[in-house]
Amino acid sequence: MIHRPALPTAVAGTALLLASASVQAHLATTGLGPVYDGVAHLFVSFEDLLPALAMALLAGLNGPVAGRLALFMLPLAWFGGGLAGFHGVANGWPAGITSVSLLLLGVLVAADRRLRPPVVAALAAALGLVHGDLNGAALAAAGGEVSGLAGIAAAVFVLVALGSALVLMLHLRWARHVVRVAGSWVAAVALLLLGWTLSGRI
Repeated sequence: MIHRPALPTAVAGTALLLASASVQAHLATTGLGPVYDGVAHLFVSFEDLLPALAMALLAGLNGPVAGRLALFMLPLAWFGGGLAGFHGVANGWPAGITSVSLLLLGVLVAADRRLRPPVVAALAAALGLVHGDLNGAALAAAGGEVSGLAGIAAAVFVLVALGSALVLMLHLRWARHVVRVAGSWVAAVALLLLGWTLSGRI
């Protein structure tokens, strides 16, 4: 158990890890082809992994209908946004957009407010389009293949399926509180990353 005085240090250390990991996120290769490179990308690129995981937690907190909608909406939007970014469409997102999306989802998970399934689906679509567009642009800049986007979308599908299903199985009040605490940590990390991004440190 982490003592209260150590919490700021732990959060700062986590944010530093995430910031340093994001620099090399688009350089990961598995040697197994572009699709598997795309799968690996999600799990080494924390600026994509954490929002996708937070979306899975939010979908699970809002019930099975919201979970199913997010399960299909997020990877489809991610892939569609990736295609747009790969072909140079809509590449003009402001600095810190990934931190903002992470902050919003972290706050929503921590608040545990019941959202209607269409709202959850809209959030999943927006998240997928933004992050997919950034991934597609980075993939094109690195000379990668468009099939790598299929790997990323597949990894997102699996992550949302497992994450939302796990939360849906939590019926005890204390277990939902654990998920809410995870959301507050996500929001704290997002605030640090957003501050550093806007100050030009990352």
